[in-house]
Amino acid sequence: MTQKVAVLGTGKIGEALLSGMIRGGWSPSDLLVTARRTERAEELRARYGVEAVPNPEAAKIADTLILTVKPQDMGALLDELAPHVPSDRLVISGAAGIPTAYFEQRLAAGTPVVRVMTNTPALVDEAMSVISAGSHATAEHLAHTEEIFGGVGKTLRVPEAQQDAATALSGSGPAYFYFLVEAMTDAGILLGLPRDKAHDLIVQAAIGAAVMLRDSGEHPVKLREAVTSPAGTTINAIRELERHGVRAALLAALEAARDRSRELATGKG
Repeated sequence: MTQKVAVLGTGKIGEALLSGMIRGGWSPSDLLVTARRTERAEELRARYGVEAVPNPEAAKIADTLILTVKPQDMGALLDELAPHVPSDRLVISGAAGIPTAYFEQRLAAGTPVVRVMTNTPALVDEAMSVISAGSHATAEHLAHTEEIFGGVGKTLRVPEAQQDAATALSGSGPAYFYFLVEAMTDAGILLGLPRDKAHDLIVQAAIGAAVMLRDSGEHPVKLREAVTSPAGTTINAIRELERHGVRAALLAALEAARDRSRELATGKG
């Protein structure tokens, strides 16, 4: 791997991506990082053996720029980078809600841009990274992006028009499961279990259910029905979930997340 890749604004996700690339065979000498704080840049340099440089220098040196700053900070970063980014650089954005056109309008004409929404399971190599091409990105650019993000999990290509929906389901998705586990743990305590035991029971149930969903090929309705005996405990619980509108609440929640992703594209903080 001879291309140089720079991760700009290297926070938790950026660091996870960096470490995944190194595990996947990238040489630290081919990787650059930038960070807002000098001590953070030094920490990354010491931990991974990569070079830490200012943003403009990364733009001049690297063949691929991965922008991992928060959406509200992206405008300032692009203002800093634009004079230094030639049109043959691949720019990969990991910012929620910001369309590729936003970057194309601020960078040199013809600059290839790829939009990626990954999620925090990148920290344990179980991310889902959703990839969309901008108007100048080629199949080669998409394959290169998949090579990078494949080091921290799975990748999926979608049209950019579906990115806000993917952000609602996948980008924010882990938080919904954590919220559910938190609520179920409280229920376990209400039912008389110690917190640690309730937690262990629920986490293993979640892992087992996820593996079955992934590996069985069965529709989730069939898997749920296999647990739901006539007049049993599960159907009583399902009845209460439906009575309290849990399904409708999830639909509304994901619509709200999608709408917020769209708002971010308009610059609303």
